[in-house]
Amino acid sequence: MFKKTAVFLALQACAMTVCAQEGPTPKGVPHLDHVFVIMMENHAYAQVVGNPNMPFTNNYLKQVNSATNYFAVGHPSLTNYLEIVGGSNFGVRTDNAPDWHNTSCTPNLANGSVSTDTPPTPNICPIYGAGTDAATPVLDLTNETSGPPGVIDVDGKLGYAANTHTVGMTIADELAERGLTWKSYQESLPPNGADGVNNADGFFSNLDNLTTALPGEGQTQSNLVALYAVKHNPFAYFASVQEGLDPKLSLKNMVDFEGTHGLFADLASDHVPTYSFIAPNQCNDQHGRGNAGPACEFDPDDNGTLDGLNPGLMYRGDLELQTLITAIHESKAWKNGRSAIIVVWDENDYSILPTTNRVLLTVDTSYGHHRVQSANFYTHFSLLKSVEAGLDLPCLNHACDSSTKVMTDLFAENQ
Repeated sequence: MFKKTAVFLALQACAMTVCAQEGPTPKGVPHLDHVFVIMMENHAYAQVVGNPNMPFTNNYLKQVNSATNYFAVGHPSLTNYLEIVGGSNFGVRTDNAPDWHNTSCTPNLANGSVSTDTPPTPNICPIYGAGTDAATPVLDLTNETSGPPGVIDVDGKLGYAANTHTVGMTIADELAERGLTWKSYQESLPPNGADGVNNADGFFSNLDNLTTALPGEGQTQSNLVALYAVKHNPFAYFASVQEGLDPKLSLKNMVDFEGTHGLFADLASDHVPTYSFIAPNQCNDQHGRGNAGPACEFDPDDNGTLDGLNPGLMYRGDLELQTLITAIHESKAWKNGRSAIIVVWDENDYSILPTTNRVLLTVDTSYGHHRVQSANFYTHFSLLKSVEAGLDLPCLNHACDSSTKVMTDLFAENQ
């Protein structure tokens, strides 16, 4: 009981004021009214740029700004999602689900432990407090690998030591504290919301007994097509969001693309939050599934090149981007405000050495310069730092590092 009470007191303190270390507000990006971050999956730069099965994306590249020397920070997917919204892996190097509402477990930050796939570790204790995250090695020989040749976490040169001053919060905490709004738009989230949901097909989830819900149904949970995956919804891993003590910071901020308060309805009705985190489902984000038909099948050989890709999966993601970007461009928020659309791929899907973790990032603004190609070295931490600069928020964790550069050239005003 004492530990549970202590957790709630800590969360209440974080909800009411800045919790532990935040750095200064970054500079270099003009004020933004709305930011749209669209997350794509598991493909390296060379698998997207020039891909004939992604005609919209490659034409779009010619119209907007892009980073040609941009790198993910680790593996697997969840690690990168956490880094994009919180500037840290928070001791998580696995795609494990949250240990939902467990107020008795100890967060990784508190004892410096690391959640991994190899060896397998339990579901992830809700993240809060402050402490030490996990190191990012230059060459990973252990997590989801078994020795040489290994996988490159960043560019084959850079690694990150464990940060002993990590604070367990995200940009959502910062936005809520300052009275700004945010949503995590998650395609194929079930209508009953995100609480306790690890995977779902848009209606049924891991919480449902399919044989009870559908009498005579022969399929079971093992057959569920996991279109929504909690590993692509990083905010769900944080105690402040799971417990929702601040109504502006809760699981209610997570909605589907469809529905009364979904992404497309919000765009059409001009109820767009300050920060939109947009995650297509696992067929439409180019992740793929093994039980969702040929156009969603995993890539036969994801080796960091165009060879071995599933053309249907790549084309499906391209159509999704066209739908999302067109809807944003047609919204009042885009036409009347100062906004930015950021499209980014999370990682290169464990492509082994010598393939680096270089991925594509594009920046499309409703103002300023376009068709800029930046060769500056940027990472997911640069993305967070740049968004915080545009929204006048303090930097978080590795976004505060002096080596993390703001993407000034990609967000620049017209001179």
